[in-house]
Amino acid sequence: MSSDPIRLEVFKHIFAAVAEEMGVVLRKSSYSPNIKERRDYSCAVFDPNGKMIAQAAHIPVHLGSMPLSVLAAIERFQIADFGDNSPVASQGFAPGDIVVLNDPYQGGTHLPDITFVSPVFQNVENEDFGQGKKKLHKLLGFVASRAHHADVGGMTPGSMPIAREIIQEGLIIPPMKLFAAGQRNEAAWELILANVRTPQERAGDLWAQMAANNRGAIRLREVADKYGSHQTHQYMQELLSYTEKMTRQLLKNIPDGTYSFEDFLDDDGINDMPIPIAVTITISDDQAVVDFTKSAPQQSGSINAVYAITLSAVYYVFRCLIGLDVPNNSGCLAPIKVIAPPGTVVNALPPAPVAGGNVETSQRIVDVLLGALSKAVPEYIPSASQGTMNNVTIGGWDGDAGRSFTYYETIGGGTGANSEANGPSGMHSHMTNTLNTPVEALEYAYPLQVLRYSIREKSGGSGKFSGGEGIIREIQTLVDAQVTLLTERRHFPPYGLSGGNPGSLGENSVMKGGESRSISGKGTILLGAGDKLVIKTPGGGGYGTEI
Repeated sequence: MSSDPIRLEVFKHIFAAVAEEMGVVLRKSSYSPNIKERRDYSCAVFDPNGKMIAQAAHIPVHLGSMPLSVLAAIERFQIADFGDNSPVASQGFAPGDIVVLNDPYQGGTHLPDITFVSPVFQNVENEDFGQGKKKLHKLLGFVASRAHHADVGGMTPGSMPIAREIIQEGLIIPPMKLFAAGQRNEAAWELILANVRTPQERAGDLWAQMAANNRGAIRLREVADKYGSHQTHQYMQELLSYTEKMTRQLLKNIPDGTYSFEDFLDDDGINDMPIPIAVTITISDDQAVVDFTKSAPQQSGSINAVYAITLSAVYYVFRCLIGLDVPNNSGCLAPIKVIAPPGTVVNALPPAPVAGGNVETSQRIVDVLLGALSKAVPEYIPSASQGTMNNVTIGGWDGDAGRSFTYYETIGGGTGANSEANGPSGMHSHMTNTLNTPVEALEYAYPLQVLRYSIREKSGGSGKFSGGEGIIREIQTLVDAQVTLLTERRHFPPYGLSGGNPGSLGENSVMKGGESRSISGKGTILLGAGDKLVIKTPGGGGYGTEI
């Protein structure tokens, strides 16, 4: 069957709609403000080989890395390839299975991100395959959801500690069946909930992920029932090929050459030393090699990124540059080779801690990629955005509610200006695509009070076009609480381009008894009832020389 461009467009939207509907189900049925309000989750659809076919407009750092989670599930349960026309295409999987995992060294990113992977089957009945007539199941593909859970155990509430090894960061879940043929693994379920500070909240969010995966499986089966599994698989491959073709065309439009850039993480939270991340991008016709060999070795603290994170950042940057309404799928990476030597901060090996690699190092990887590409296509590349997610976790005992609480938040900031416009202010940028937690929702759910939430004026870098302004967020704890910060751009500001000035550095402080003192970008502190935490996020870099 030859490809029909109109039907290709139809299938593009069908598969994307499956992922989008999964996200709606997850959000509406979730329990925690982090998922329900901030929408810190992602959903996607995959082919039988684990290649991502479609994703919803969710979290970039999740979506580029989720294919490795699906591949980890496939490898763990020994998928066998019997060909597209066979009614049998799996061993070790059954209808109703859901694989759960969060291990960063087996397909995950960092421990709070728990991924559900579901195989999706279509029934094939009354066919004779040499073994008599019987009902068999054909693997159509997979659906997956990933959600950031506000606590998965570990040494500090919120599971984003300044750790020295991954075991300190929380419960590690290798790929395993949490649901087998539709039946919940009670021992695994109880084990997970016994190792978190907020078991009721975790249970609610895990059920929401199950509901999202089940909805995705229903919708994908409906697609195959309507169009047939052969045509469904055909257009999965056509969409991959189309995105690859468009990516190759993008690369052809970038001048051949080698482009390098280096930037720094402030520190790892343990050693007060800057950490270089360096990239060299080589463009040759319709191919690219992205080489991080000159980046720092993996660090003692928890800012190490696993390979999935680095791959995700590369995917995000090149996908943004395509600038067309093309499918978001694994075809984007087909013409791009990523070199990230094992044992470096961009491809850490166990037992390195990785909580901050997902949220902070991913941002700096994007910064260096854009910095390198600004030398090739300056008119298309913006100055640096804030370059941090400003991670805040607060936890303790809520006496009035009679339970533990864990609050997790990332705070927006300034985005970089470009050759045509000022950078927007007060936004999440690049590898995060979440919302904020509304003040009303935060104060309703936690013993916290927001005293100030405003734009940080004059924090954007100046230039012909100015960088966006950061945010000021001041939170008062109403009970004794433990606070952990994982923030960046407190020493190295977001860069400007073409003569534009850098954005302002971020600042963290606490107020105790009416006295204010600065605190470091990474660390854990104890606050008493009535104390205040103040976060001032960085501004974006300016673009062009001021007139």
